Parts: sequence; structure tokens; C-alpha cells
Amino acid sequence: MNDTCEFCRIIAGDQPAHVLYEDDRTIAFLDRNPAVAGHTLVAPRTHEDAIVTSDEPGAAAVFETVQTVADALQAALEPDGFSVFHTSGSLVGTVDHAHVHLVPRFVDDDVSLSLSRIQIDPDEAAALTKQVQTLL
Repeated sequence: MNDTCEFCRIIAGDQPAHVLYEDDRTIAFLDRNPAVAGHTLVAPRTHEDAIVTSDEPGAAAVFETVQTVADALQAALEPDGFSVFHTSGSLVGTVDHAHVHLVPRFVDDDVSLSLSRIQIDPDEAAALTKQVQTLL
């Protein structure tokens, strides 16, 4: 536990949160400043700075919890879909405890998760594909 981490304090029960789900490896709670109703944060119970590059067993558990909570949110809110994202490193924002955003999406919501796009160079794509495949 990191005493200065807001999420660690929520996990320890020292800070209030609207917890939707928790198990021995993860916790899911409503975002205090949601983009839309049902905007949920899913985090490992251990203080990690990344999920997708972590060797911790809790990393896979986070995405299992995302699915579990998404199923319940689907039944409760009947959204048109979901956006799910995780950032790590300096892009995490104000909380350095790794977490996944599970955002119910509705046709008329104002959520914007746009990515600027570039044209992929076929030679660079082939080289990257080969490099990644050799590392798997």
C-alpha cells in the first residue's frame, strides 16, 4: 500500500468510494468525476503503475473484473456500448495507481476519445510485425 495514493486509501477503506465490485485481487468503483453515469474505475488491489506490462497476477484479474462489471452495467444502464482504456507512465494523470476506465457509452453522450490517425507505412508495419512476433 502507498499511503499517499488515493486508490490505495480506497482499497484500505480509509477513503469513501461507491464500490461496485471487489474480490481478493481487484476493486471497481464509480469515478468521482464521471464522464457519464456508470463511469467505473477498475484497479488492482496492489499498488502498480501499469497493468498491461505488469507480470503481476492481478493484471489479468483487472480485465476479468472489467468484464464482470461491464455485464452488470449493461443490465443496469442499457448503454449503446462501452469504451475501455488504460494509460500508464506519465500519461496516467493525477493518480499513479494503475487502473482501467470502463465508460458506458450512449448515442447522445458528449464523450470524446478521439485519436489522430496517420497512414501506416507498409515497410514499417512489416518490420514492426516481425519484431513483435519474434518477441512473443
